[in-house]
Amino acid sequence: MKARTRSSDAESGPERTCIVTRQKGTPDTMIRFVVGPGTVVVPDIRRKLPGRGVWVTARASSVAEAVRRRAFARSFKAQVQASETLPAEIDRLLAEDCLHSLSLANKAGQVVTGTGKVETAIGAGRVLALVHAGDGSADGKRKLDRSLNRSVPGGSTEPPIELFRSDQLDLALGKTNVIHAALVPGSASLAFLARCRKLALYRFGAADAEVSGLPHDSTSD
Repeated sequence: MKARTRSSDAESGPERTCIVTRQKGTPDTMIRFVVGPGTVVVPDIRRKLPGRGVWVTARASSVAEAVRRRAFARSFKAQVQASETLPAEIDRLLAEDCLHSLSLANKAGQVVTGTGKVETAIGAGRVLALVHAGDGSADGKRKLDRSLNRSVPGGSTEPPIELFRSDQLDLALGKTNVIHAALVPGSASLAFLARCRKLALYRFGAADAEVSGLPHDSTSD
């Protein structure tokens, strides 16, 4: 008998269908779920877990709606358990995935930390995007953001990333009191930015936040 594949689960092709909205989207804009041990619904953030999967638009509100409507049970055609804390669990997993990616970018030499070194990198035209601690000073963020915008023709840059606290950045980068960092061009930096876009979309939705970071006024100092 031929082995069951993802194509037989309607998971092949460039698009997936959200079980809540019924709208189609690419895998990068959605979250995959499988049934784990004990019939528990498990988020498959990296889309690698075995078994039949179902998809939900990558927004916390959509996941919460899937839990409320019991959409997972209908889609899996089984009595599965979807916890009310599932939206928060996915937020944590996406954030951890981002921070792990940031750590890899740092190991690849694509992260600069410290205000002085960040300013030097900006002056040298090496900065792809800035990373600010969400609990850092608003004045310091604005100063570096303006400096980066002035250094780029037309003032067009990646939005600053303000998705993480200083202590989270400390752990990811193996340093202390990280408030500002800069990403320099490279594949690891681009991978980190892609993950941040997904986390920002999940938390705030495209209409509510910059895709790769929080608006300055929404971040507490």
